[in-house]
Amino acid sequence: MQNHKHLLYDHRPLQLNTDDYQRVCRVPKRKVPDYAMSFVGGSSSKPFARLWWDETVPPVVTRAEPHNQAILHPVQDRVLSIRENARLQGFPDYYKLFGPVKERYIQVGNAVAVPVSRALGYALGLAYQGVVSNDEPLTKLPPRFPNISEKASSDSSQDNS
Repeated sequence: MQNHKHLLYDHRPLQLNTDDYQRVCRVPKRKVPDYAMSFVGGSSSKPFARLWWDETVPPVVTRAEPHNQAILHPVQDRVLSIRENARLQGFPDYYKLFGPVKERYIQVGNAVAVPVSRALGYALGLAYQGVVSNDEPLTKLPPRFPNISEKASSDSSQDNS
């Protein structure tokens, strides 16, 4: 009997047309600030660009075309696979999507990220059960969670000086 424990579903990228593939091959496989490939007759505000291992990624989209946003693999000449997008959304590797490739990208792009869904479900469950009084928050962030409001206020104070 075959062991299905370690199967990785949907690790296939969208097949690019010849023109897009040639453009993708020309995008440097190194970090280049604000790099953009130009389109015929002008330039794009949404460039062909690679993601980088040490940077955050933009939101997962429903269309995996490289001219929609930075969605290129850092070192391979392809867009991120369905599975790589699903991982960015927090889907476990055993989760299997169905339908044609483009529909699978749409399913992942339209989904609420799994960790966000869990947190919302947990908070709604607590609220429904009446576990928390009206004066308390339903959930609390971990103590080491970045304080975004402090950072935003320090950034704005630097802008004013």
